Amino acid sequence: MSNSQTKVMDKHPGRNSQTYGIARELGTDMDLIHSPAVGVVGTKGDSQCYLGVQGKVEAIHDALRNRIGKEEGKMQMRLVQPEYTIATSDGMRNGTREMRYSLIGREVTNDSFCEHLSASNLEGVIAVVACDKPPVGTLSAILEHNKPAIIMSDGPIRPAKDTKSNEMLDIVAAFQVAGHPDEEYKKHIACVACPGYGSCGGMFTYNTMQTFIAVAGMEPLHMVSPPSDDPRRMKEFPDQLVSYLDVMVKNGIKPRDIVKRDNLRNALIVAMAVGGSTNVVLHVPEIARAAGFENFWRDVMTPEEFNHLSQHLIPVLTDARPYGLYSMVDIDQIGGIQVIVKELIKAGLVNGDTDTCTGETLSEQIARLETSDPDGRVVYPVEKPYKETGGLRVLGGNLSPDFSAILKLAGVEGGLENNIFKGKARCFDSEFELLDALDQAPDSFENNDMVMVRYEGPSGAPGMPEMLDSTSRITTLCREKGIVVGLMTDARFSGGSVGLVIGHVGPEAAVGGPIALVEDGDEIVVDLNTSEINCTALQDTATLETRKAAWQKIVDANGGMHPSCGEADTRLLARMRSSAVSAIQGGGIHPGRELWVKNKREPQKSGFVPSNQYRPGSEKAF
Repeated sequence: MSNSQTKVMDKHPGRNSQTYGIARELGTDMDLIHSPAVGVVGTKGDSQCYLGVQGKVEAIHDALRNRIGKEEGKMQMRLVQPEYTIATSDGMRNGTREMRYSLIGREVTNDSFCEHLSASNLEGVIAVVACDKPPVGTLSAILEHNKPAIIMSDGPIRPAKDTKSNEMLDIVAAFQVAGHPDEEYKKHIACVACPGYGSCGGMFTYNTMQTFIAVAGMEPLHMVSPPSDDPRRMKEFPDQLVSYLDVMVKNGIKPRDIVKRDNLRNALIVAMAVGGSTNVVLHVPEIARAAGFENFWRDVMTPEEFNHLSQHLIPVLTDARPYGLYSMVDIDQIGGIQVIVKELIKAGLVNGDTDTCTGETLSEQIARLETSDPDGRVVYPVEKPYKETGGLRVLGGNLSPDFSAILKLAGVEGGLENNIFKGKARCFDSEFELLDALDQAPDSFENNDMVMVRYEGPSGAPGMPEMLDSTSRITTLCREKGIVVGLMTDARFSGGSVGLVIGHVGPEAAVGGPIALVEDGDEIVVDLNTSEINCTALQDTATLETRKAAWQKIVDANGGMHPSCGEADTRLLARMRSSAVSAIQGGGIHPGRELWVKNKREPQKSGFVPSNQYRPGSEKAF
């Protein structure tokens, strides 16, 4: 557009009238209404996770307004009013059909913020995020928009202390007593488990993804771990965020200039080292897509390399819930997540030369923050880690030909002899069926059962719900009876889940994946030496073909959809079912071929190779 065209448009009274009105109401200079726009966004929803967001958005908005003006040194930009997007409460919805909307919330956040960023043509944005799906949707929208932007975690909730036993509690503890016979005891735990406000405090999905986003470069490291009610979030961080954004705007630094191949690799390595949530491998392909990588598992890191790093190079450094004792607030008290990142850089396992939103490299941020060393209690050094091997493992085999299945090895409490589990399948065609059996007949579950929950994938549910209710009940059952019961599903798990639980099995049952063909009593083998999950019966070609034919007959008789798939009775659920991508691609709504082509970036190489120095005898690093 020419300068003359711009001037004509700038003088349009119809378009200008509301712009003048907004500037007047927000208290900004009317002469700046045609300057590049800047604003604040936040994620909101119906849980304690989001209660602190609005206050922080308003504090950052005020900080921006104080820094905007025509005077020398100020940001000469047009301020827009704050905007919010909505999401589902995972904690209140787990174990219900409403949980189908949880992962979809990531997609809705992406779409909502895409509309706001693009239609408002924002040249700079600061986002305050809570829970775990909305931050990923926010980052994806920011990467698609690709204008200067920065993210701040709203912060975790503080842990609770049981007033009767003095034990530390969180929301997972409340889920784990769901099968307890004493109703008063269950109510007591529910009443004390979530004091105050903020997102889940353990190393569940929220803190896994906030750590990921910061290490990827889009959030200042020191803003991840302080609790939501920490005064710094209202008094210090707003001005710091505005300063960081100002540098990005003045220097033309865009999100895709930051989120490159090595940033994503760094972030995933740190997620392994903190024993992070299985959901990270569902979210990282979506973040990579928005950053311009067509296929994360080809262009950034292969499944084989992921497993090599986890198995041989990357230890777990944190004694954190749900597999350990401590919360993110405890990590903050010993120095924050930057302690973990510093330790991994020092060990040669993370590339400290990657760019970040503060205008510094990762190493420079850590140096400026005067980051302390691991305390050896909450965060351990690489030389003497909390656990020798990384927290996550992706699995192939005849039940997961997509190589999409994921196990949180850090959370396994038993059942692996020489890294192998052998058991018999017990099949459920919905999570509701499983919960009913756990309620009505808990004693029917036997040692070395492998529960198979299917038709709960991205298309089948639709929406790929997480199963914290199911896994928590099974965990409690196993602890009480001294047995091992595994769970395998084409759905996903909360970051708070522990036990021998394997999610994201793909292809999913709804599209005819092998998990749909398993029958009660089939032998199931989980082999971490080969990173495979196999059903012995399906290794026989004749059996495989017979079961495929029987499954297809049921589908054909039901109009092309297996009757065990959930109802898609809203436009949003129907959209998810008709356009969902597989778990290996992120399990979300397909962006469309045009967007793939538009955003695709050239393959990137790096000279950085994770070090073997702390892993004697390990194979050569990829």
